[in-house]
Amino acid sequence: MSHHDPMKLPPLDPADPASLDDLLTEEEKAIRSAVRQLLDASVEPHIAEWFENGSIPDIRGLTRELGSLGVLGMHLEGYGCAGMSATEYGVACLEIEATDSGLRSLVSVQGSLAMFAIWRWGSEEQKQEWLPRMAAGEAIGCFGLTEPDAGSDPASMTTYARRDGDDWILNGRKMWISNAPYADIAVVWARTDDGIRGFLVPAGTPGFSAPEIKHKMSLRASATGELVLDDVRLPASAVLPEVRSLKGPLSCLNEARYGIVWGALGAARSSIEAARSYAADRLQFGKPISAFQLTQQKLADMSLEYIKGYLLALHLGRRKDAGLLRPEQVSIGKLNNVRESLEICRTARTILGANGISLEYPVIRHQNNLESVLTYEGTVEMHTLVLGQVLTGESAFR
Repeated sequence: MSHHDPMKLPPLDPADPASLDDLLTEEEKAIRSAVRQLLDASVEPHIAEWFENGSIPDIRGLTRELGSLGVLGMHLEGYGCAGMSATEYGVACLEIEATDSGLRSLVSVQGSLAMFAIWRWGSEEQKQEWLPRMAAGEAIGCFGLTEPDAGSDPASMTTYARRDGDDWILNGRKMWISNAPYADIAVVWARTDDGIRGFLVPAGTPGFSAPEIKHKMSLRASATGELVLDDVRLPASAVLPEVRSLKGPLSCLNEARYGIVWGALGAARSSIEAARSYAADRLQFGKPISAFQLTQQKLADMSLEYIKGYLLALHLGRRKDAGLLRPEQVSIGKLNNVRESLEICRTARTILGANGISLEYPVIRHQNNLESVLTYEGTVEMHTLVLGQVLTGESAFR
């Protein structure tokens, strides 16, 4: 039996009390550092202003920077994509969302929705035409599934594509589409006489427009739009050939949800750090508020939920890399990690008091952003019922 001298144990880092860092490989840590470096230089100084103004001024410059770093479609193989592991992609999502959920949304929609749809279901010609430019951040994509009247129930979509000779004619509306206002290519899902199919609709196609949705109080640093399709004529080469069912879009959503399992933790980590540092500096009743029991309880609970969420994300990442991850398990991660991260942000806000509602600190921005993340890519209710069905064998929503 070996007896280790407790004095020789490594010191604890208050920013990582459970030593979660030891679970990552050197390569995963290197990717994290590279992403953090880029964001600290190019985004952190401006993100509060972009959120307040509701736009990113040089969006294409930013996507090119993200492309040169390899984070656009980074878990895809070939066609100029980085071919990173799922866990490496997750670690990158966490760093990006620690800066802002809107920025992680841009990366998720580009890589896990638009690029993944083309990569998984597209023709060789479609892949060659779009993926290298999208991986480089030269072309921006969006993903049109949600409609004004079809959210959690995508099978009830009304967007319709009919044959006209060799061409297709599309009519319909999509709603709440991230990246839409500046996208070069939209992946649009529509009903046809033989199932739900995906279409590649380039910006500027006659009858196609993507008006921006204004007045939102969440994800303000991410552009959101509608997709309007009025008799949009597309050639036969525009259809994704490899899928004719809801399996197409749902497979893409599963990829994006996986990134969110990691990403939401970034917003939580940023808020915990803001609260911890504020509590140490803020003096009331002659001592820092970090010395009060109630503040310590808040910090301890926030830290615990973060640790558990991180362990879950890492477990799902390792399963995904082993080819063993089921969609229901992604639902477990999405449900838990976004819900707990939002609660962490709300608790951090109380530690900052009135300063918690100021954009001088990241907390209210993360909290508002996570309200969207809680709903998109499957609501709390849907993921709850997915897990409920696993536990009972009964479907509660069909």
